[in-house]
Amino acid sequence: MNAYFVTGTHTDAGKTLVTSALLYAARRQGLSTLGLKPVASGSDATPSGLRNADALALQAQSVPGVSYDTVNPHAFTPAIAPHLAAFEAGCTLSAGGLANGIHATLDRYPRDLCLIEGAGGWRVPLNEAEDFADLAARLEIPVILTVGLTLGCLNHARLTAEAIAADGLRLAGWVGSVVDADFAADTPRFRANLELLEAKLGAPCLGVIPHLDAPGAEAASHYLSLSRLSLKEPA
Repeated sequence: MNAYFVTGTHTDAGKTLVTSALLYAARRQGLSTLGLKPVASGSDATPSGLRNADALALQAQSVPGVSYDTVNPHAFTPAIAPHLAAFEAGCTLSAGGLANGIHATLDRYPRDLCLIEGAGGWRVPLNEAEDFADLAARLEIPVILTVGLTLGCLNHARLTAEAIAADGLRLAGWVGSVVDADFAADTPRFRANLELLEAKLGAPCLGVIPHLDAPGAEAASHYLSLSRLSLKEPA
């Protein structure tokens, strides 16, 4: 299976938009897809239970379809750090437990492309001793980095890429996401920032998503390319 862990340079860097857009692009190529959001805080109460908007976006791009609980087994109400939300809910998260659940899901629902979205950035805690980096390490899969293109992104992106490498994982690619409307695209300064990222991150750029008035998987997918991921052919 072509499985990747999707992380970001910071909270609200655009991970969900990138993840859902990559899944949409794969669907457009006729591939089966699965998007997982193992832990999500900031969820709303519904008659069916807690629902998180990011997880719903990934569920919508998972074809053949799967249940919400498959995509997001751990949903919490407050929009706070996941380890704090879990503690308040009386739940204990662990990298090993989450990884075991994800492996079981991948075995049950084999897909041509599976993307597992983290929460926040690379070092967001899962508990007092572990963070999402430990989950990615347990999964032993390559990483896709979402770079939120805004002031400070060069530092955040380079530090995150260095941390991924230090943890023994391969950065398979990165996507730029213009999250700040004032961070003007298609200017000499903007292009210079992208050139530096391309030179320093040591992984292919899968695309740059501009600031969209109506962001969504389909709209964002037009700015992305799966070809540089070198996906294995479906069995």
